[in-house]
Amino acid sequence: MKRCRVLPGERVRLAEIDPDSTPGFGGVKDDGHRELNKLTTRLEKLQELLYAEHKHSVLVVLQGMDTAGKDGTIRRVFAGVNPQGVRVASFRIPSVHERDHDFLWRVHEEVPGRGEMVLFNRSHYEDVLITRVHGIISKAIWERRYGEINEFERILTEEGTTVLKFFLHISRGEQKLRLRARLDDPTKHWKFAEADLQERDLWTAYMRAYEEALSKTSTSWAPWYVVPSNRKWFRDMFVSERIVTTLQGFRMRYPALLPQLRAARIR
Repeated sequence: MKRCRVLPGERVRLAEIDPDSTPGFGGVKDDGHRELNKLTTRLEKLQELLYAEHKHSVLVVLQGMDTAGKDGTIRRVFAGVNPQGVRVASFRIPSVHERDHDFLWRVHEEVPGRGEMVLFNRSHYEDVLITRVHGIISKAIWERRYGEINEFERILTEEGTTVLKFFLHISRGEQKLRLRARLDDPTKHWKFAEADLQERDLWTAYMRAYEEALSKTSTSWAPWYVVPSNRKWFRDMFVSERIVTTLQGFRMRYPALLPQLRAARIR
């Protein structure tokens, strides 16, 4: 975890992080799948406990370039959880009504309540990434927003929400292979859009934007993890392990039987 966690104030240089690496894990793909299966079973039980105890909440933020594996991570890591206590929120182009408010207004509505785990498939960080790269906002605005995001996430943590943020780091070459697979496989055609290629042309600009966002918004209360994600099995295992470890740290217990229900039990 320490190898992938961005420390507060640390300058992130994505070119120096190998997306093919498996830091801290010496096994091969089969070992990773076995470990992931164990973690998935453990997560299923912990998530039920989170929902039952109803004291904590968890926000998982997934960011990455197109094809980095945000959908795949959600599908694989959370395969066995109870849908009652887990939901996914995605943030597309803001509507006219949403643009009439501050950029965090629509995000706050989607954060988890007690007992919930919410997964942001893309997030409020789009407003310092896409808007920056496409020149929709000025430098003065995106630089101001870093501080606003930090304070927003501080409020969440002070109110009992644990925030885990994962940047799924892939290489440009790996993205090319995955985009080509979407075109070659009829079952994946629906995933492809012409805009994917337009965004790919802006790869260098996105890397700069991500490096600054990761550097400016990784805090002690809401850290970023840069997850090498060319190997999908390692990506899924890493995210799962971090979530499981976090939930175990809550030391949760099932609620005791209420006094007024003890008589019902005796009856």
